[in-house]
Amino acid sequence: MKGGVIMQLQLNLGIKKRIYLPIHYNHVVQGAIYNNLDQETAKKIHEVGFTYEKRSFRLFTFSRLMGRYQIDKKAQTISFDSDLKLVISSPLEFFCSSLLEHFLKVGFFRLGEYELEVIGVDIIQDKITDKRVRIRSLSPIVTYSTILKADHKKYTFYFQPGEPEFTRLVQENIAKKYSIIHKTSVPNGEIKILPSSQPRLSIINYKGTIIKGYMCNLVMEGPPVMLQVALDTGIGSKNSQGFGCVAIMGTRKSSKRGCECAN
Repeated sequence: MKGGVIMQLQLNLGIKKRIYLPIHYNHVVQGAIYNNLDQETAKKIHEVGFTYEKRSFRLFTFSRLMGRYQIDKKAQTISFDSDLKLVISSPLEFFCSSLLEHFLKVGFFRLGEYELEVIGVDIIQDKITDKRVRIRSLSPIVTYSTILKADHKKYTFYFQPGEPEFTRLVQENIAKKYSIIHKTSVPNGEIKILPSSQPRLSIINYKGTIIKGYMCNLVMEGPPVMLQVALDTGIGSKNSQGFGCVAIMGTRKSSKRGCECAN
């Protein structure tokens, strides 16, 4: 595996007429990302992934769709009538390159039944060097534990930022992804996480499964290389389903360039 590219791709998508998606559209965007990869890369990420013990990680995440929208609760749809932004984040060079090459070649992003024009791609490369960063969530952050009740039915506990279990689970998750990416032991140092805004609960129906996550701003402290993994791969669980995508707040130490795509 070749990783460490430190990349977030911000797609700037043009809309010619209003588009309609399910309110819970994570699976639509996830499917679109796989469909916009070359076949070999899509198969490697989706079907195989990267294994740590008994867990498999896809090592990418994505934001919510950002743009002007309306929600129709009766029809259970969300519609957009303005240009959109979508952030896709991964430390995998071959994954990011596959997406970029596709956008340069075809000039559109196929989202469900719609073909959205890729006006441009902002390539954001943030290198974390400080032991303390301020971040904001671009999609809900999910941490949970599942227990077996006395009646042998499973019950899932979801934790919110600020709870000790939230921090513990996030640190364990980052450590596993660090080991996969760098193939070395995890550096010493505890990760501390504190919310700097009131966490907002988001309940998402992902292919029939109810998932609870939180949107908020966070202050994270710890070894910079571990914080980098959190930025590149997402915080918490279910990242490749569109959860835990984050961005650095404040001054950015990054190179950002526009990539104009074909029409």
